[in-house]
Amino acid sequence: MTQLIKRSLVEQAVEQLRQRVADGAWAVGQRLPTEPELALELGISRNTVREAMRVLAFSGLVEVRQGDGTYLRANVDPLATVQVLSRCSLEQARETRHILEAEAIGLAALRRTDDDLKGLHEALQHSAEHFHDDLDSYVACDLVFHQRLVDAAHNPALSELYRYFSAVVACAVHHNMRESRCQGVFDLHRDILQAVEQRDPERAKALSRTLINEA
Repeated sequence: MTQLIKRSLVEQAVEQLRQRVADGAWAVGQRLPTEPELALELGISRNTVREAMRVLAFSGLVEVRQGDGTYLRANVDPLATVQVLSRCSLEQARETRHILEAEAIGLAALRRTDDDLKGLHEALQHSAEHFHDDLDSYVACDLVFHQRLVDAAHNPALSELYRYFSAVVACAVHHNMRESRCQGVFDLHRDILQAVEQRDPERAKALSRTLINEA
């Protein structure tokens, strides 16, 4: 009974927060009030607010930045879209990555900045350090590298689409690496970064397609 009551309180908090988003209480990109402030405003506990924010973060409505706060990512709840994406097959995920990721990386080779390259080298280094560690840790680092590649295209629409799609990418990478980890596949990441650094979009796209097929 206690669990049912708690769940009901969390669900009520989620609905209240969704309604405030729909009513335009916060703008996209704006930092939301703190947990204590929301708890006081909604008349609920901080733990309930925290659980509600986890639900909204999972659905993609908000983004929780450790040590910085919670920010509104969208003013329309994308949960239905996320659920559809989660049901796609590995082959469908591969097709989508060819269309979205490879083309974005081609643009990144044309548009990347020195700051982009610095962030990409740091992300790749973190991936290398975790390549032989726990698989979940490696996949998390790998996703950061791929997201930064897409972000280097400097197209907010592509970046946001890839963020929603990243959970599907994570599942695909996790599935393919569960049995073994191939150094040659990891080295493709270095080759892609080199192509981006050399502003070679065709090579960057070709290497990305090879990586998607093999990873």
